[in-house]
Amino acid sequence: MLDLNRLKALHAVHVYGSVGAAADALMVTPSAVSQQIAKLERETGARLMERNGRGVRLTDAAGLLAEHAERILALVETAEADFEALRGEVVGRLNVAAFPTAARGLMPQALVALRGRHPDLWIQLNEREPERVVRDVARGELDLGIVQDWLNRPMALPDGLSRATLLDDVADVAMPAGHPLAASREVELAALHGERWVSSTPGTVCHDWLVFTLRNASLEPEIACLADEYPTQLALVAAGLGCAIVPRLGRYVPEGVAMVPIRPRQARRIYAVWRADAARRPAIRALVDTLMEVSREQENAWAVR
Repeated sequence: MLDLNRLKALHAVHVYGSVGAAADALMVTPSAVSQQIAKLERETGARLMERNGRGVRLTDAAGLLAEHAERILALVETAEADFEALRGEVVGRLNVAAFPTAARGLMPQALVALRGRHPDLWIQLNEREPERVVRDVARGELDLGIVQDWLNRPMALPDGLSRATLLDDVADVAMPAGHPLAASREVELAALHGERWVSSTPGTVCHDWLVFTLRNASLEPEIACLADEYPTQLALVAAGLGCAIVPRLGRYVPEGVAMVPIRPRQARRIYAVWRADAARRPAIRALVDTLMEVSREQENAWAVR
């Protein structure tokens, strides 16, 4: 009889490419992964890992078993979802991840609401970038993720994932309070010709979007400072080192910064993603419903400002 936890360890090494990466994904030690696979070798009577330079590689037998393990784990997940749906109870554990702004601007309110409504539901929150969130949900490492893309640069999702739109997060231009346009009701992007910019680091979604958007407005961006966190970007703007485009969700504006709406309107879409096979789980439905409720409250708050 094949042990499910040992199959899960083998599958993780197959997916992530090394014992260390598999251990990180499973949130255990590399030694624990190696021990599980050693037990699986004794269980099957087959050699599953062998030395490859300083690391290890899976044998052909391991690759075959890992393919079966993927199907077995998917069936187990479907069975668990069906059983939870039959009971109709919002219980169990969800492993969830959100990109930093959503982790700050949506998740605290959602987690507090869920704790009050469903005390037997345990949610583990992780902070991760959107591309990794999508990958980890698709692989089964996460039960649900909150991701974002910009409306003028949508992100494709792999097959097998479901999504629910939570809100459109409008972005404004942040500029030093003494800037000539700081008192404007709104500003055309084209009017920011010659400005220096504070941006996320190259290769991130937000950096690539900023360059794409400014060039679409016939502006060649001069990037003066690089910082991935929006609070850091706003501190650099307050110091007079450039302008930045910053979404409203979870935003804290320091003294010395003016936030001016942009024309044409710029926004990113924020949505929840989960595996379609898990959609029947009451816990997934409860989390998505709560996130949509919190998102509506956030949009209503923006509307009355």
